[in-house]
Amino acid sequence: MYFENMLLEIIIFFFLGIFTGTITGLTPGIHINLVGAILVSLSISIFASVNTIYFVVFITAMAITHTFVDFIPSVFLGCPDTDTSLSVLPGHELLKQGKGYEAVYLTALGGLFSIFILILIAYPSVILVPKIYFYIQILIPYLLILISIFMIFSQKKKFSSLLVYFLCGFLGLIVLNIELKQPLLPLLTGLFGSSTLLLSIRQKTQIPKQEINKKIKINPIKPLTGSVFASFICGFLPGLGSGEAAVLGNIISKTDRKGFLFLLGSINTLVMGLSFIAFYTISKTRTGVMVSIQQLVGDLKANLFVLMLIVIFFAGIISFFLTLFLAKLFLKMIEKINYTKLSVFVLGFVSIIVLIFSGILGFIIFLISTFTGIYCISLNVRRTTMMACLIVPTIVLYLF
Repeated sequence: MYFENMLLEIIIFFFLGIFTGTITGLTPGIHINLVGAILVSLSISIFASVNTIYFVVFITAMAITHTFVDFIPSVFLGCPDTDTSLSVLPGHELLKQGKGYEAVYLTALGGLFSIFILILIAYPSVILVPKIYFYIQILIPYLLILISIFMIFSQKKKFSSLLVYFLCGFLGLIVLNIELKQPLLPLLTGLFGSSTLLLSIRQKTQIPKQEINKKIKINPIKPLTGSVFASFICGFLPGLGSGEAAVLGNIISKTDRKGFLFLLGSINTLVMGLSFIAFYTISKTRTGVMVSIQQLVGDLKANLFVLMLIVIFFAGIISFFLTLFLAKLFLKMIEKINYTKLSVFVLGFVSIIVLIFSGILGFIIFLISTFTGIYCISLNVRRTTMMACLIVPTIVLYLF
């Protein structure tokens, strides 16, 4: 009877996690790290009598769901989360072609493939990672330097790409080295989100009638190869996340716009999933989510790790179908709304979110990042070049 009650409560917290991950994914600026921190505080006060296993199930389901759903506002509203910044441009372009659903489908499909890959590599990773972690840590800054060189000199406008790289890199160094709450929020939202929104407002972008193509074809092997390799390197090291992994993955498996969206979806979910493995194998809390789990349970035991993998597996499958369902709802709404007015509303909403979570200084950084993003876009270089705002600080962190 006790086991049956416990199983029922695990299922309840599992679906509560999916629901919360959906809300955080759809709401720009509301991150799962914030929810995790609040939950930890409540676990030692109001919910002190609740078994911590239930909270771990909740946080795990929430984190995985968030990695699927958060591409919806990125594609339809041009308003990215910190992990979906690079999806704005290709996703927005497909939206303007009437293929917004296809953009979301590709990211969700990439995430779904990653769930199965994560389960397959979980056991080998548990054995391999502790043995090679030290060497990866030593090589990472030099690998990022090589990536930067390739990223700059593989473009037609080499001088412009070099300018964008150092401009965004310098901005990232400043922002990430000052006392600021949620520094990535104003930095990445400005560079990739509000800059795109302002250009859409200026150009009075009209969104055509959207189509739901149920026969979307893509060869997953090429983008998956890049995402697995890049995620494995970036998923175990502090200072590296989905953005850097996406740049690395795109260089490894050069692909088209659709393949890039698939790669982004795959990396977003895989990096999150690998952070659970990193915590279990090398006791490193790669994300705010893992910090919350560490505060709840301390050292991660094998039986709880297996439970987390089971939650990740089922949450990923459910989130795939949930994301497609929500994308269809967004399609119906966006066709009836004036996109210019919507962009103005979203820009105002994001500005308020930045003010609330990052303060006046964060808002100033948001404005600087926005105009920097507009300038960089005007130079017609690849949008991935602006990820120097994270790559350069990471290189400095590991070298010095």
